[in-house]
Amino acid sequence: MRDVDEAASYYVGRLGFTLDWGDEKGGIAGISRGACRLFITNRSHRKSFGNKRPVVIWLNVESKAEVDDVFAEWKAAKATIESDPEDTPWKLREFVAADLDGNLIRVFYDFRSDE
Repeated sequence: MRDVDEAASYYVGRLGFTLDWGDEKGGIAGISRGACRLFITNRSHRKSFGNKRPVVIWLNVESKAEVDDVFAEWKAAKATIESDPEDTPWKLREFVAADLDGNLIRVFYDFRSDE
């Protein structure tokens, strides 16, 4: 992320995450949504790892209905939506959103075992 505080504010305000700890000064923050935990880092923190953006974050949820619920929540919050929910031939119900830095968040449910 360009700025940890700005990114955390977007994830909390638009995507329903909770800021658990951290800030721009430290270069890293931990956020969570239910059992999902993500770490946001700024450029100087990740420099030694060679990570470059954009990245794809995969958020695996519990059901097709939850995919649709998260989509509706994020759309209502005016999050940046890249694609609407759909059932794919590879048996995922998914949609894609983006954060302020253009990183993609792929929200999905694998329904192969449901059939």
